[in-house]
Amino acid sequence: MLAISALCSACDNRKNPAREGFAIQEISDELFERMKMGNTYKADCIVPREDLRYLLVLHKDKDGNPHQGEMVVHKLIAEDVLEIFEKLYDAAYPIERMVLPDNYMADDEIMMRDNNSSSFNFRFISHTKKISKHGLGMAVDINTLYNPYHKFVTKEDGTISEVLEPATARPYLDRSKDFDYKINKDDLCYKLFIEKGFEWGGEWGDLKDYQHFELPTEITEKYSEKYAR
Repeated sequence: MLAISALCSACDNRKNPAREGFAIQEISDELFERMKMGNTYKADCIVPREDLRYLLVLHKDKDGNPHQGEMVVHKLIAEDVLEIFEKLYDAAYPIERMVLPDNYMADDEIMMRDNNSSSFNFRFISHTKKISKHGLGMAVDINTLYNPYHKFVTKEDGTISEVLEPATARPYLDRSKDFDYKINKDDLCYKLFIEKGFEWGGEWGDLKDYQHFELPTEITEKYSEKYAR
């Protein structure tokens, strides 16, 4: 996690120069190498580097301790996401950890177990040439351990299997319980993302993805198809 004292020279390009700790930047050569080495910008990535943005945002954990966070998103959502995180920080909304998936070699399971919040991690949707919404940088996951992905899958033989990601999140499947970092519809994080036109995976019927906010498919498919040409 970045130290607050290292607010970096990186803040020269911030959207609001008066707001220290919050910035939108283009992907520098140094960061691009980090993303390639860390596996979020994979060898088969077809999203142009120039369409991605690096965000620096302050966030607070559940004890109110401030941290310098970082996130890569698509340029289409960069200003909206920066504004959301500014409002969350001002409200002392708890976000435990926000570093790039490259710190985990882009391994979602390990990253989610660590309750890391993130966005861009390139991948295609399984068995297709469509880029996933995280692969576009048009989806954001918040407090991932406490807001898991959960569904039941019926196999060809009729048996049913359960998918829980991260696998350590079972204590947080009961959404009637109160616990730190939980997202629900009364939650400020939910309200701010919905106001900006995002959809929440916690409202889906066939599965639940409580950590996940994404742009609508009619927007993301246009970009996925454009990049796949």
